Amino acid sequence: MNKIFLVLLSIITLTAFKKNDPKMNQKEEIVSILQTADIHAYLNPHTELFLKNGEIEYREAGGLAHIKTLVEKVRENNPDGTIFLDGGDLIQGSGESMLSQGQIFPSLIRAMNYDLLIPGNWEVIYGKKHMMDVMEGYNTNVIVANMFHEENDERIFPPYWITEKKGLKMGFISYNDPEVPVRQNPGFSEGLKFSKIESNLKDLIKELKEEQEVEVLFLVSHIGISKQLLLADNPAIEGVDFILGNDTHERIRKPIQGKYAKVVEPGAFGSFVGRLDLKVKNGKMTGYDYELIEVNPKKFPAHPEVQQLVDEAKAPYSKELQRVLGYTTNPIHRYLVVENPMDNMITDALLWKSGADFATSNGFRFGVPIVPDPNTGRKEITKEDLWRMLPVDEHMKIGEVTGQQVKDWLEKEINNVFAKNPADRFGGWLVRFSGLTLKFDSSKDYGDRVIEIKIQGEPLDLNKTYRMASCNRTGEPISTLCRMKDAKNVEIMDYTLHDAVEQYLAEKGEVSPVLDGRAQAVDLGPNAYSQVPGTDYEFR
Repeated sequence: MNKIFLVLLSIITLTAFKKNDPKMNQKEEIVSILQTADIHAYLNPHTELFLKNGEIEYREAGGLAHIKTLVEKVRENNPDGTIFLDGGDLIQGSGESMLSQGQIFPSLIRAMNYDLLIPGNWEVIYGKKHMMDVMEGYNTNVIVANMFHEENDERIFPPYWITEKKGLKMGFISYNDPEVPVRQNPGFSEGLKFSKIESNLKDLIKELKEEQEVEVLFLVSHIGISKQLLLADNPAIEGVDFILGNDTHERIRKPIQGKYAKVVEPGAFGSFVGRLDLKVKNGKMTGYDYELIEVNPKKFPAHPEVQQLVDEAKAPYSKELQRVLGYTTNPIHRYLVVENPMDNMITDALLWKSGADFATSNGFRFGVPIVPDPNTGRKEITKEDLWRMLPVDEHMKIGEVTGQQVKDWLEKEINNVFAKNPADRFGGWLVRFSGLTLKFDSSKDYGDRVIEIKIQGEPLDLNKTYRMASCNRTGEPISTLCRMKDAKNVEIMDYTLHDAVEQYLAEKGEVSPVLDGRAQAVDLGPNAYSQVPGTDYEFR
C-alpha cells in the first residue's frame, strides 16, 4: 500500500508542478525573428531589379523608415515575441556614409530599435576606431566571435547573445568573414585580427547548449551563401538550428536545408526583410514558417521619426551628391555574375583615362539599377550614383604584366567564383575589365577553364608585356594590381577612380552601356545570375 501511495503522491506533485511552471501547458505561440542584411547605407527607397518569368522588372523598394514601419507592425501584433537583427555591411555603400565616415548611423540605428547587430566585411572600411565608435554608439547588442584586437588578442565584441521570448531560450553566435583583410583593402582592418570559424565554433555551441541550456541556437554569419551552405553540412555546427546568412545578397525565399542546419539570406539594400516565425509551446520549438518580405514603400509608408532622421543625415551632403555627372539611355545594373552594363561603363572609363592596354575593376555586388525615364529616354547619373557604384575612391595605378600572368590571374579569378569546393570561393562575382575579352567554361577544373583571351582585339601572347590599369588598394604592395602580384614598373597615378569616371561622363555627356560579350561563360549563357549548386534556388 505504501508503494501505491508514494506513486500516487508523485503523480499529484508532478501535476501540480506542471500547472505552476510557466513553460508548461502553454498554447502554441510565435516568436518572430526579423532580419535585414547588406543594407549598404541605402537610407531611402531606390529602384530595385526583380525577375519575373525570366524577364527583368524594375520597381521601388527599401528605405530605413519603411523598414521601421514593417517591423513596428510585427511588434505591435507580437510585442513580447519579436527580435530584430542586422547581419552586417550596414554602414558602407553611399556618399553620405563615406563622407561622414559612418557617423550618420548611431542615431539612425538607435531609432530603428534593433535588438542585435553584427559587423560585416565592409564595416572596417573607415578603420578600426571609426568602426568601434559607430557600433558602440548603437547602444544595443553587437556580437562577433572571430574578431579580436591585434594588440592583446581580446575580442572586440562578445561572441554571442542570449535572450528568452515566450518561454523559449535562444542563443545567437556571430561570425564575420575571416578573409576580410584580403577581400577589403588590407589597410582598412589594421589593428584587427580574425580567426577561422572552426577555431572556436564547437566550444561556443557546447557552452550555449550545455552550460547556458539554450533551446534554439542561431548562427548569424557574414561569409556568403556558398560557405554558409558548406557550414550547414559540417558536423562542427551540430546543435545550431538556423544559419541566418548574409554577405552575398541572395534572396532566399525558402530555407535551404543542410545536414545540420537550415540556411536563409534576406537580399540586400533594405529591399527585403527576412521573417522567421518560430512556433513555440512549453519552451520548445514545434515548427517554423519563413517569408522573405519585399519592402514595398507603398505598402509600408515611411515612419515619420526615422524619415526625419534620414533627411537630417542626408542634408549636409545632398547638394554635392545630387550633382549630375552625365546621362544614360540604357538601364545600368549590376546583378549578373559574369558581365554587367554598370561595370562595362566603369571599366571603359578607366581604360579611356589610363590609356592602358586593359583596365580592371573588382566584382562589387552593390550599386542598384539606374533606369531611364520612359518619357525622356534617359536618366541622370549623379555623384550619389558614383559613390554607390564605387564606394572606395582610391587612386589608379598602372603597371606591366606578362600574358602568362594575365592567364594565370584570370584562372584564379574564375576559380574564386566557380570553385567546385565552396570553401575556395571568394567574393562571388567575376572581376570586370575593358580592353580585354574572356571566354571560359565555368564547369571545368581550375586551370582548364580559360578558352580564349584577347587584349585590344588580339589573341593573348603569353610572352608579351601588357600595360594593366587597376585601383590602388591601401595596405597592399605597390606591385599588386587587382590581386595580381608581381607587376613591374608600377606607377600610382595622380587621379582617382571617381576622377576617371567623372571626366569620362563629362566628355561623353551621354552613355548607353550594354552587355557586349567581353566576358562569356560558354556553359552559362549571357544572363547568369547567382549560382547556388545543389539547391533549387533561383534569383528573382
